[in-house]
Amino acid sequence: MEPRARGDPILSTVALSEAERGLLAGDDGPGTALAMRVIVGLANALGAQALQPITAAHVDGCLYNGQVSLDFSERLRELGARVSVPTTLNVGSFDLMHPELIRPTEKTGVGRELMASYRALGCAPTWTCAPYQLATRPAFGDHIAWAESNAISFVNSVVGARTDRYGDFVDICAAITGRVPLAGLHLSENRLASIVFDCAALPAALLQDTSGWAVLGALIGRRAGGSVVAITGIADRPSEDQLKAFASTAASAGGIALFHIVGVTPEAPTLDAVRSGAAPPESIPVAVADWRAARSALTSSPDTTLHAVSVGTPHFSLTEFGALAGLLDERGPLPDGFPFYVSTSRAVLAEAAEVGYAETCQRAGVRILTDTCTYVSAVLDPAIRVVMTNSGKWAWYAPANLGIGVAFGSLQDCVDSAYAGTVVHRSVIGTDV
Repeated sequence: MEPRARGDPILSTVALSEAERGLLAGDDGPGTALAMRVIVGLANALGAQALQPITAAHVDGCLYNGQVSLDFSERLRELGARVSVPTTLNVGSFDLMHPELIRPTEKTGVGRELMASYRALGCAPTWTCAPYQLATRPAFGDHIAWAESNAISFVNSVVGARTDRYGDFVDICAAITGRVPLAGLHLSENRLASIVFDCAALPAALLQDTSGWAVLGALIGRRAGGSVVAITGIADRPSEDQLKAFASTAASAGGIALFHIVGVTPEAPTLDAVRSGAAPPESIPVAVADWRAARSALTSSPDTTLHAVSVGTPHFSLTEFGALAGLLDERGPLPDGFPFYVSTSRAVLAEAAEVGYAETCQRAGVRILTDTCTYVSAVLDPAIRVVMTNSGKWAWYAPANLGIGVAFGSLQDCVDSAYAGTVVHRSVIGTDV
């Protein structure tokens, strides 16, 4: 594969620096040149006038979605490409730490091969969909290239770093070149809200649990689509786990890559700071009835017989491990080997093991999964028909991905239901508040 020469028509709308022209011409090898062609081609398609250097990347392409996934990464590797900025990896198709939890399929071997291929490109084997939980994460104002919808939404909104929505192949090309198009959410004018959601009418009790924030994310995501939104009327400052629940569900239900909670997120000290001056953004009041409807929609099965529980989508945090350990320690072992799965990252699992949370959970019968997630890998027994979760993202995707029914509730509800073997709601998330 020959690199394009300097002055090639691919440069038609993008002003490149001399160093960037060199990357495109092959000065850093044919692998980098190939990656650079992808980035410049995307910049042309977006109408970007320049490229933006980045400080970090997070790659989602390590999850096997067909032979082309492996072909592309292997071609980059064969051409000598290596990442040029610190690059973390999203979940793969296999749990390398607990292989016994994965049922062998025709994708098992190639999924592991793809994960190894991305490591060979110089990426860190973090295998997490929540890279913002790692010891190092981007700072406010940093330009980065992150894939994985919940991570994009969280890092843009809660951290205040800047990334557009980057998918497979573009993510690794950005990591190799250290560049992205100067477009989309990298530009300040595109980070202003076009819709305002007023949540002042929601009782505080509805938003005291992460699952309540997931419901709000589903509600706002479905109404806003991919728009940048501002949220007002939030009385109590949410935790990072609550913001994670909101970000992941809003990104799944509607593609929200950036939200501003006035008085909470760093770019929104006031509503005026995040709304366009050209015209007042549309304002939508959020009523309790709206929240109830969104909550009901996250339950896709009327069957109350429960076959499994799955939590940790996005990956379980240390705080969530502590909460689960507390709930389980009061009850003892789960009955009859009931399947209760926690998906988490290696980094968080190490922390949870150090403070004893992991041992408490495992002693009760919890199955801890790393490197992947239950709704993208062959983990659940095919006979399982109804699964309970406190994750809005899992509830959104699992019915189509796995062909199962979902019962949605709080973490407390998930634990209570696992011991009962049937869906029960004892928290506010399952009431008619």
